[in-house]
Amino acid sequence: MSSILPGAMLGLLGGGQLGRMFTMAAQSMGYRVTVLDPAEGSPAGSIAERHLCADYHDASALHELSTTCAGVTTEFENVPADVLRFLEQHCVVSPPARSVSIAQNRLLEKQFLAANGFSVAPFLAIQNKDDLSTAIDALFFPGILKVSQFGYDGKGQVRIHTPHELSDAFTYLQQQPCVLEQLLPLACEISVIVARGFDDEISLFPVAENQHMHGILDMSIVPARISAGIVQQARKMATDVAIQLDYRGVLCIEFFVLTDGRLFINEIAPRPHNSGHYTLDACITSQFEQQARVLCRLPQGSTALHTPVVMVNLLGDLWQSGEPDWNKVLNNPNAKLHLYGKHEARPGRKMGHFTVLADTVEQALQQAEAIKVSLKNR
Repeated sequence: MSSILPGAMLGLLGGGQLGRMFTMAAQSMGYRVTVLDPAEGSPAGSIAERHLCADYHDASALHELSTTCAGVTTEFENVPADVLRFLEQHCVVSPPARSVSIAQNRLLEKQFLAANGFSVAPFLAIQNKDDLSTAIDALFFPGILKVSQFGYDGKGQVRIHTPHELSDAFTYLQQQPCVLEQLLPLACEISVIVARGFDDEISLFPVAENQHMHGILDMSIVPARISAGIVQQARKMATDVAIQLDYRGVLCIEFFVLTDGRLFINEIAPRPHNSGHYTLDACITSQFEQQARVLCRLPQGSTALHTPVVMVNLLGDLWQSGEPDWNKVLNNPNAKLHLYGKHEARPGRKMGHFTVLADTVEQALQQAEAIKVSLKNR
């Protein structure tokens, strides 16, 4: 199939900040974008050429996407897989419905990874109350109970210290199908953004070291401060996951690096990822431009890193006393500010991010930490 060239209309399912950054990247390349998202004034919908404010199953909206868009992509993993299957009959779709249907369900994802020989934390399906009555191996305690679908940023999960806490945790999670995972001794968490094209071309972005607060990504440090051996292993595992999943698009693989040096896959996200936002400023090609390139069947761009970089999330907590003083970021010539155009700031809500680029990781980290402190202490 031939490439989709600039001037064409591209479709986007989802209107959040990842979609906003994809829309900006696509527009800068000369494409137009139609966003399908049920929320009015969404970050992506507010800047796209067309915003279809409708449910993802809305027949009229899907008809417009399928007849006016040369290709359709997604910005979050919980897009209904049947919608992607419908669109695949009419236009190019990236990522494929089958890949998304696996990656959007934590249990299916872990079963897929384990069946294909990838290292994951020991896990157990807790689908209903009957699963609570069976004897559960002591190795799962302490553990963490996670809902199989729709969990993100630390939501939909509860830490379990003893078997007696499991029933209460399952009730707290409204008895949704869950996965119980063994807690592992972590040295750090890392992630790899990988892109795979329809021609099987694969590109990998530099490995990011990720620090979380309250289950939400706080900071990504690139290059990750890990051994060359772990970097090589993570890149190889990310490549193999994309191939085994028959993935076409941009994919994030999140890893646990254990204290004994072993590498386990935590989860996969079938889309660009928060930990890849550094690519907007620090790489020749961003993850969002790469998403557009794969969708349009273009050659992939270079993922080379210009300089070391630190990315820091800006959460709604910073707005509790009004608009933050952005001079704290903008006065640093090495910092780049990105705000997502969200109208309501709430604690824990991702409102934007900033990056700091420097000659060394240590310099970038020192400056990023200083900006963080100054924003909080205004």
